[in-house]
Amino acid sequence: MALGFQRDLSGLDVQRKSVRELVTEADKAVEKYLVSEIIKRYPDHGILGEEQGERVGNEYRWLIDPIDGTTSFVHGEAYFGVSIGVEKAGAMVLGAVNFPATGEIFESEKGRGASCNGKAIRVSARDNLNDSVLATSFGCIGTTTADNNIAYFESINTEILSMRNLGSAALHLCYVGCGRLDGYWQVNIKPWDVAAGLLIVAEAGGKCSKFAGGPSDLSGDFIASNGKIHSEMVRRFKAVQIQVSS
Repeated sequence: MALGFQRDLSGLDVQRKSVRELVTEADKAVEKYLVSEIIKRYPDHGILGEEQGERVGNEYRWLIDPIDGTTSFVHGEAYFGVSIGVEKAGAMVLGAVNFPATGEIFESEKGRGASCNGKAIRVSARDNLNDSVLATSFGCIGTTTADNNIAYFESINTEILSMRNLGSAALHLCYVGCGRLDGYWQVNIKPWDVAAGLLIVAEAGGKCSKFAGGPSDLSGDFIASNGKIHSEMVRRFKAVQIQVSS
């Protein structure tokens, strides 16, 4: 469905949620379809969607980002995906991200590993920053968000091999999960951004946390890595966080 909308971008209705946040008729249509299908099959489940908000249900909750990477989507780029995570009693148990333009589907189930197009994936084995490729984004800069990402970027950029900004949190996390990236961070994520990707990284052998090292609550600051460079990322970002807040 999403790919069908992208094939006719000239006629796509695009609006702004904020200075740097877009929403399209495709986002709304994809989420509406997914929600309707979930309700048919699991009428008692809760749902949290980026566009439609929250529907309260039982101990299960579906977290949906209908098009993660909307800016890439409206510019005709391939860096966008449909991300769906499922919680049970607050813990992620299922995650799936479909990247229609590249034909890759990443999936994970709690305790059963992660895969891409049916083949098991694992995080990279790189154990130092000098050899690592990391990803982040800078969408918060220029908005009303008090925090921005520059200080965190400066704290680590000179110590790593290279940086990437592919415009999609879900894509960054899936790439950490399959070893194409060694780590990812962001200063202001939302639950639907990372719900599926968090489980994919964890089930592929990686680690996710807050900047200070504690468990992620799917909001605010967020780090994902192959686990081997995680403590060093936490050390650097925690120091910056203390400096920024003082």
